[in-house]
Amino acid sequence: MPISISDPAAAKAAIRDQALALGFDAVGFASPHAVGLAGERLRRFLADGFHGDMDWLAAKAERRDSPRALWPEVRSVVMLGLNYGPATDPLAALARTDSGNISVYAQGADYHDAVKKKLKQLGRWMAEQSGAGIKVFVDTAPVLEKPLAAAAGLGWQGKHTNLVSREFGSWLFLGAVFTTIDLEPDTAAEDACGTCSACLDICPTKAFPEPRRLDARRCISYLTIEHRGHIAAEFRAAMGNRIYGCDDCLAVCPWNKFAQRAREAAFLPRAELTAPRLADLVTLDDAGFRTIFAGSPIKRIGRDRFVRNVLIAIGNSGAPELASVVRARLDDASPLVRAMAVWALSRLLPPDAFALLSADQKDDDAGVRAEWDRAA
Repeated sequence: MPISISDPAAAKAAIRDQALALGFDAVGFASPHAVGLAGERLRRFLADGFHGDMDWLAAKAERRDSPRALWPEVRSVVMLGLNYGPATDPLAALARTDSGNISVYAQGADYHDAVKKKLKQLGRWMAEQSGAGIKVFVDTAPVLEKPLAAAAGLGWQGKHTNLVSREFGSWLFLGAVFTTIDLEPDTAAEDACGTCSACLDICPTKAFPEPRRLDARRCISYLTIEHRGHIAAEFRAAMGNRIYGCDDCLAVCPWNKFAQRAREAAFLPRAELTAPRLADLVTLDDAGFRTIFAGSPIKRIGRDRFVRNVLIAIGNSGAPELASVVRARLDDASPLVRAMAVWALSRLLPPDAFALLSADQKDDDAGVRAEWDRAA
């Protein structure tokens, strides 16, 4: 159906139909001014230092206040959602301490590629049918997707700050199409969290100082993905076997009772990433890491940070038989890896055996030496 710019209602219907035909699961329309107080909340988040190592958030903070700060010509925002709902409860995997727990979103292909491909298809169609200007975005530009999605009626931002949908629970990837077509905004979704605090209560590291405020520096997703340095000792035990991301606050949401399993093939989990053995992952060199995680969002954190996370999981495993593979990492080229090998061994070995090992250790890296001293 062609887009009739002179008939906004018909234009919206045509765009919605095309988006659904392309495989999007949720479609809504928002005004470029719909960000509301989200920009102010972001500035408070940054002022409190809650962003940690995520300097990119601060670098372009002023451009997040409004889509028009990013593109002055935009008249409407089409917000799209793709469901990536899991077939099983993500929390069940936390009990498998010999395996690594990878966040649901990263068990399949990189969502950026899958979502952007569909966004480009929709944007190209909109441009061809209307002659209007189009720009597409998926998590790689200074766009406040969650507030815009809430304004477009796709869901509401829960107390864990993530989008919650009545139809898809916690499991929507978001993308945006900015357009010069003037379209009537949809009605914003109503907050339906009520008195529930399940997402706040379950957080292993108490990363929510209050509802709808996240201190990323305490968040396991941040620590395992964005944080570049040594992970503070106070968070390691709470990480359990989470080696890339954390789904606890998402998975516990009661609205997931209406969630549906992902139908997009790219989001279906790869068998080797649903419960990978820690003993195998800790031996990965850079080439092996790149091979296993080709086409995966995990690849972007690099081998050293990933093995750092794996060693913490091994330290939490209660499996002393893994000490031999951990000990091999004491000579690793990465100080991140060496430091976490020390910590893991301090948890796996009997005190006398660890003391004997530490007596002969020297390391030029201050972080690694600090781990030996702390565990002594």
